[in-house]
Amino acid sequence: MSRYGGQYGPDITFLGVDRCTYDEPSTYEGADVVIMGAPFDGGTSYRAGARLGPQAIRQTDYLPHDGSRPSLALRVDGLKDLAVYDAGDVEMFSGDAERSCRDLEAAVETVAQTGAIPLILGGDHTITWPNCTAVARARGWGRIGVLHFDAHADTGDITFGSLIGHGHPMRQLIESGAVRGDRFLQIGLRGYWPEPETLEWMARQGMRSYEMTEIVHRGLGACLDEAFEIALDDCDGVFLSVDIDVADPGHAPGTGTPEAGGLSARELLDAVRRIALELPVVGMDVVEVAPPYDHADITAALANRVVLEALSGIARRRHDAAHGTAYDPALPLLADRIPPD
Repeated sequence: MSRYGGQYGPDITFLGVDRCTYDEPSTYEGADVVIMGAPFDGGTSYRAGARLGPQAIRQTDYLPHDGSRPSLALRVDGLKDLAVYDAGDVEMFSGDAERSCRDLEAAVETVAQTGAIPLILGGDHTITWPNCTAVARARGWGRIGVLHFDAHADTGDITFGSLIGHGHPMRQLIESGAVRGDRFLQIGLRGYWPEPETLEWMARQGMRSYEMTEIVHRGLGACLDEAFEIALDDCDGVFLSVDIDVADPGHAPGTGTPEAGGLSARELLDAVRRIALELPVVGMDVVEVAPPYDHADITAALANRVVLEALSGIARRRHDAAHGTAYDPALPLLADRIPPD
């Protein structure tokens, strides 16, 4: 088929990277990362608008869209040092959630089977169910640990009479066996949901959730250290899912279900960088950016940088593995941080 492009708005790629077509692997042969849009918000339970998220994440940047972003801190260019392609949006219909999830899963699995990392731009959090399922089919059923950044657990059962929605994907993933509950780590939870019955279900699965009070008390770094160890125990890689509402609404107002008291933008970016630097990421999504509720592109800009931090971290991890170097964040900013090739 021809490349679908952007479902909502013009057909642009993420900051100008090369185009490809997700169901034609020859168009992204040798790719390290394939970006895909999942413009679906039929699973929202409060404010919709995340269907416009992929377009906003792709375009929100004050620099030229030239397919290059050298990282000041990591001294790599995640868009150049990796082979990154953008496959456009998977055609999804908010009025047909079952079909949309089925089509997305097939598209992501096609990419993951090539060995490339699928990086999906949402869309509401419903899409993590097909995204992570597809990666598990390609990389190993039950062999993928999950790091889930979110204000909400998303482990509900039925909402508005449906099993498909943005409050349910983590329960569906665990109940299907695609991922193990005891290798499912949630970071940034807070607020007043879920109810005790759902929390009891989560405990029975062996899930580990780091609520914001614990993160503040112990420190984000210590919580991440622990989560990394658990996620990789008897697993071959990690899937990273970032719901932008993990950030405090002051840092990410453009989202469907804002919850006060979250991570700062700096904390979120640092955490994503650490994950990409230290762990074998095999899949990722960034979800719940709802541009209609954004202000001055604050939320879209943060999501754009979440993607870039992940790409830069993966590029630096591979550079260090190839050259026997190691990134040290304590070193001063010097031109010789990375030895020349």
